[in-house]
Amino acid sequence: MRLALRSVLSLLFAGLAWAAPLAAQAPAENLILVTLDGLRWQDVFRGMDSRFAHKDHGGVKDLFALDREFRRETSEEARAALMPFLWNVIAKQGQIFGDPEKGSRATIANQHKFSYPGYSELLCGFADPRIDSNDKVVNPNRTVLEHLHARPEFRGRIAVFSGWDVHPYMVAEDRSGLFVQAAWELPTVASSPERLAWLRASYQQLPRYWPSFCFDALTFPAAKEYLLARKPKVLYLALGETDEWGHGRRYDLYLQMMHRTDAMLRELWETAQSLEQYHGKTALLITVDHGRGRTEKDWTDHGAKVEGAEEVWMAVMGPNVPSLGVREQVETKLAQVAATAAQLVGVDYATLEPRAALPLPGAVR
Repeated sequence: MRLALRSVLSLLFAGLAWAAPLAAQAPAENLILVTLDGLRWQDVFRGMDSRFAHKDHGGVKDLFALDREFRRETSEEARAALMPFLWNVIAKQGQIFGDPEKGSRATIANQHKFSYPGYSELLCGFADPRIDSNDKVVNPNRTVLEHLHARPEFRGRIAVFSGWDVHPYMVAEDRSGLFVQAAWELPTVASSPERLAWLRASYQQLPRYWPSFCFDALTFPAAKEYLLARKPKVLYLALGETDEWGHGRRYDLYLQMMHRTDAMLRELWETAQSLEQYHGKTALLITVDHGRGRTEKDWTDHGAKVEGAEEVWMAVMGPNVPSLGVREQVETKLAQVAATAAQLVGVDYATLEPRAALPLPGAVR
């Protein structure tokens, strides 16, 4: 009798031991998706590239200041100086894909190596040869955001903020019914009338340095204010100054925007974690639309003929994401982002879009 009782108790305790891990594997209730346009994996994983950190190839105005800020003895120290939130928080609590030196090369599936095809691929889950320009053409494919928005639990609770005026077409704003604010459109939502007035004044007072793209310093606070005011279940934030300064051959400003973008990610994450709806129930997924060239001549560029521009990277963190750090010996595709986004919030994307690539391996429990 005692032996039988002991066996029953052993089974009971074993069941309790398994219950805790299973409970921790519940889907995230919210998702923050962030894209950083054209941010090279080399700078993310290695830190500042000394080949470009001067006037000739990088347009650097103050080399001594740049060195003080970002040059370090090792690549691990250099990358953490550039993106401390990514390396001190996300890398420890989540996962990062895309370091070829660790056997973790991440690439795009489309052949174009520029923005619209890349965004469509990551948002839809597959490359579509019909998407072959950056023209303002409505995406014929439904993105993961549109698919989620069709579900009752996400209806009216997904928002898109982008600095680029092509994003409304990528996510099919009119067809999908998503809330979208892009480029120089004046914000309409904030946490208070005073904050809304400040936001709108900021948009109106800053110069339109790029006619079709606004500063990340505008897009970010607009998204943060929307988060505070409306508390969406899915927030997509598309930042892009890294690409703009890259094209402008300003490696100093490119690096500064990497650093400032990382600070924006930290602020957005900490803001979300301070709110009951998001605390411990939110996943963060970060990626890029394309890479850039590898040499002094072409690091500024991307496109079909630019070698290396097909290489990308991804990072993910959340309550249902194992803390595996920098992933090794795993090849991935940008197209896997869409299914990963859905999986993070408990949705099987294959049932919504059979053409989509599978989620990132091991990214979600």
